[in-house]
Parts: sequence; structure tokens; C-alpha cells
Amino acid sequence: MSDKAFYSPLAPEPLPKGLVQVFTGDGKGKTSAAIGAVVRALGHGLKVYIAFFMKGAHPSGEFHILSQIPSVTMASFGSGGLVDPKNIKAEEIEGAEKALAAARQAMLSGNYDLVVLDEVNIAVAFGLISVDEVLKLIEEKPQKVELILTGRRADTKLVQAADLVTECLKIKHPYDMGVAARGGIEF
Repeated sequence: MSDKAFYSPLAPEPLPKGLVQVFTGDGKGKTSAAIGAVVRALGHGLKVYIAFFMKGAHPSGEFHILSQIPSVTMASFGSGGLVDPKNIKAEEIEGAEKALAAARQAMLSGNYDLVVLDEVNIAVAFGLISVDEVLKLIEEKPQKVELILTGRRADTKLVQAADLVTECLKIKHPYDMGVAARGGIEF
């Protein structure tokens, strides 16, 4: 017997009812929680779409590993740098609009069981897209699709529209002590 695990997903069963989940707050773990849900869904043979709103050409570990799994489709729409909310650029708005359109198309396609909008909450908070556009997407969600919205500063309207809301609370973070984000741990 080999020490290597053999991946064999459970037989896929469509979700009887997809919900809307929001992971928000100033603490670490929003994208990590969403990726955990992705891994669980994949273990059950479900198909996943992830739209990265704020992350562009960014060497994140989750992007690299998930891009190797055939039942995951991902697209990055961020500029690659940090967005300055006091100096929003036209290309940042355009990227967020493209991300929302791509997520909508994926959600309505019938090809995916789980759709993740990573950092959509902060895109709304920065004014890159309107909360009403995201609420419309939630209203259009097919019954059997699970939708996950991540990012700080979730609008209260999105919180109210969601079925599950988790706030990641920062108690203490190494960044506050000068420790930069580390590959393999924070990204």
C-alpha cells in the first residue's frame, strides 16, 4: 500500500438548495475559509468557479494549486497592485465590472455548483462596483448554486441578503509587528 493518498471524489450530487455565504471582517481567514469550502465541494465532485476581484498577477498558493484541478475554473481581474480607495483608476473599475460579469455568467451557465467572488466586498466598499449590482446577482442566483462573497467591509445590505455570515475578527496579527505576508501562509 502506498503512502500517497488517492483522490477519488464522492459521487457528485447537485445541491438541493444553494445558499449565499459572506466571509468578512478585518481578521485573516476570509479567502482561506472560501478555499476550504472549495476543497470540500471538490471532494464531493462539485464544480467550482472563482472570480478574484482584487488579486491580479499575484503568486498566491491557492491559485497555483487549484489551477491544476480540472473541475475548478478561476479568473483574476485585479490590477496586481493594491487599490488606493482615494485614487481609484478606471482600469480598476473596469476589472471589477468584468469580474462581476464573469461571475454572473458562470453562475447562470449551469456548469458550476459553487461560485466564489473573492474580495467582492472590498470592491463594493471602494466603489468599484455598486452594492445593487451584487444584490442583483444574488437575486439571479439559481437555486442549486452556492455563492460565496469574501472581503472586508461587507455592506449591510449584502449581510442581510446572505444566509450565512462569518466575521473574521482580528485580535492580533504579525503584520502589526512588522512581519510581512509570507508565501505559503498568507498568500
